[in-house]
Order: sequence, then C-alpha cells, then structure tokens
Amino acid sequence: MATASTDDDAEIERLDGTLRGDLIRPDDPEFDDARAIYNGMIDKHPRLIARCTDVADVIAAVNFGRERELETAIRSGGHSGPGLCTVDDGLVIDLSNMTGTRVDLETKTVHVEPGCTWGDVDHATHAFGLATVSGIVSTTGVGGLTLGGGHGYLTRKYGLAIDNLVSADVVLADGRLVRASETEDPDLFWALRGGGGNFGVVTSFEFQLHPVETVVAGPMFWPIDELEDTMRWYREWLPEAPEDVYAFYLIHEVPGDPFPEEIHGENVCGLMWCYLGPEDRAEAEIQPARDVAEPLFEHIGPMPYLALQSMFDDLYPSGDQWYWKGDFVRELTDDAIAEHRRFAEVPTPQSGMHLYPINGAVHRVAEDETAWAQRDVTWSMVMAGIDPDPANRELITDWARDYWEAVHPHTVGGSYVNFLMEEGRDRIQATYGDNYERLQEIKAKYDPDNFFHVNQNIEPAP
Repeated sequence: MATASTDDDAEIERLDGTLRGDLIRPDDPEFDDARAIYNGMIDKHPRLIARCTDVADVIAAVNFGRERELETAIRSGGHSGPGLCTVDDGLVIDLSNMTGTRVDLETKTVHVEPGCTWGDVDHATHAFGLATVSGIVSTTGVGGLTLGGGHGYLTRKYGLAIDNLVSADVVLADGRLVRASETEDPDLFWALRGGGGNFGVVTSFEFQLHPVETVVAGPMFWPIDELEDTMRWYREWLPEAPEDVYAFYLIHEVPGDPFPEEIHGENVCGLMWCYLGPEDRAEAEIQPARDVAEPLFEHIGPMPYLALQSMFDDLYPSGDQWYWKGDFVRELTDDAIAEHRRFAEVPTPQSGMHLYPINGAVHRVAEDETAWAQRDVTWSMVMAGIDPDPANRELITDWARDYWEAVHPHTVGGSYVNFLMEEGRDRIQATYGDNYERLQEIKAKYDPDNFFHVNQNIEPAP
C-alpha cells in the first residue's frame, strides 16, 4: 500500500480532536517511549501513534488510516517478535490503554479489552479461582497471543486460547463494529481463531474460564550431558501423560538469583512443570523424570497459578534484543535429538530452546474447526536468541537461525504464527496448511483491499 501524504495539519488536528486518547507525533516528548516495543531489536519511527481509549477511538483511527492509505499497524501488548505491531512512516493504532476486564461468574467467562496483558487477566480471574489459557510470560499482550492461537501451561487440559474464545468485538477495515461468535459472523469468528490480525481490530475478547487456583509447578534441570537420554524419554512419556500434567522441555543457561550460586551459568536441559491435578498425586507424576536422570536442581511445589504465570517476567524485561525461529514438531527423531545436542551451548544467558506441548485437548478439535490447522502435532518449538546488548544481535540471530535450520528438516514445516519472524508467504502458507485458501476467501470478504497487512499477511483471494 502506498503511503499518502498527511501534511495537512488540519486533518491531523481533526483526528486529534476526535480521539479521547492521545495522538502522538514525532516531535512530542513522549514519542520515543511510545514507539518502543518489547523487542529492542526493532527501531521503527511511525508518523502518528493513535493511543486509543475506547472503541470510538479505534473506529476513528481505522477510518483515518484507510482514507489516507497509510501503512497501519495494530499494537496490543507490543510483543511481536518481527515488530509487526509498529511501522515506519505510518500510523500505529495503539490499544495499550484499553485495559478493562469483567468476570461473569454465571457463565464463567471473562470479557477483556485488547490492551490487557495476561497479567491483567490473571489478576481479574484468580480472585475467583478461575483462569483461561494464555502464554508463559504475564507481560504478553492478550490480542496478539490469542489471534495467533495461544498456547501455555493450561493447553493440554483446556486447549488453545482460541479454543476458549467465546466471542470478539471487531472493528473492520471499513470502520464498522461487528460481533463475531459461533452464531454471529461465524466466518469471521473462524478466521480470528488463529488467523492473526488480518481481519480487523478486536476491541473485546470473551474467554471461557476454568477452575484453576493452586498448581504444583516449577523448574527441573539436568546437566546438559543428559540431553539425549532425557529428550528420548520425554518424547515417549509426554504423549501418554495425563492431561493434568504439563511440562515443556527446555535448553538454557541457569541465570542468577533465585537459583543457587553453585549452578549459575551452567548450561542445562530440563522441564518446566505445571500439574493441575490433586496435589497428593503430583509426586507420582514427576518421579519418572527423576528416574531417567538425576536432576542437577529442582524447585517444584504448590503455588498460586498467578505466581507461575509471572515467574519469567523479570528474566525477560522489555527492551532486550530478540530473534526467534519456530516450527511444529510431531515426533522427536533420534536425528533431531542429535541436532538439539549439537546446538545446546546457548550463546547468551537468556537464550534458549523450548518445546511446548500442544497435544491433549488441542487434538480434540478438528483441523477445519478453526484457522489453526496443525491439530495433530505434539509440540510447538522455538529457538530464541535473547540478550540486552545490541552488540550481540548478530550472535543471537546466527545461533537461532543455524539451530533452526539444523532441526527444521525433522519437523512438519509450519510454525506457530507468533513464532514467525518476517519469513515470507511460503512459511505462512505452511503454517495454515489446508486452511489457507479459506482464510484468503474470508480476507476478501472482510478486508478486500488488504488494509490490515502489517502482520503475517494473508492476501485476499482474487
């Protein structure tokens, strides 16, 4: 889309006067803070940032961007790895001030505005002993994670975030507000569940809640030399484990506090546990992992789910350099495990590899029920190069790319869309598989001019 001129100060002032929120411009003192996103590797300079406070602001901003053919990005939590929540020389529709939540105890649902983080949602629902499916870092925005599918500690038991989405209010490219659900605009609702930000600006999410309050959780580390034995055990054990058991496999370096000083800096493999069943049964589920290899360290016990969700927040602050690559994995072959061992020496203390389980309840939803197509895989894998120092950008990027290229031939080819960088149309098509053509058709129905294209873009069907 060509970028049209917005030099007409009167038009910009008219938008500014329409918004209840702030319209931030490059000469405003808060501009640099407003344009910064979670990934410090991204350094973009929008022409305008419309910081919305309500649906009317969103409609005004969408209409302004469309009418002036501005490159327009939608920002919720700002956690997009490739920086698709911002844009150079265009308009950012910033939803971060829209942070309302409302729990409905009769229906066991929560209504969430798009600027909320998962920490906001957890705070609202935990008071009632309830939770919905989200990620593993509480500072992540609700909007991007959900629209990409969303997986986390509750996934084996309760599915993906999109499997718990009941409805959504959406501002379309033509400025209309619609409600999408199984019975209202069902095509749009189908596409929103995994199709990313291609179809409109969601201004309210409604999620199903589940009884989750105290979990048995925490990390278990093995020496890195145990990687091959433990990963071979894990590939057999995880698919057969009860759905109350969640454990993602990790490769990391042990950070500083709160871990014991004697293991600081150790390269380790291990598991991050979350057990949802009766507390007195937790040990029986965890013990097989101890039997396969003696842990170097473990700290597993009862904790509020709220505490588990925020456990990694301090380790991953906003502003670090990030580069990640992902793939879906059906089976962990011996050849793949050998490649994991070859790249197990992480380049920086925050870098690592995670294998997130996406089986159990995820497999009980058919491939064509939502836009998320990969309903028969076992893990969502990510290699994340992370460091606060921009001087290490090339180091962490090369490690993540080389690691991914070595393991990629042993995967199913597509990736969790939220783990894609800007990797091209073929990777997007591989991610959506047989659902891609239907997504193109729905895109043509709701956004025929591809106004919402600053994303992992699905082009409208011709």
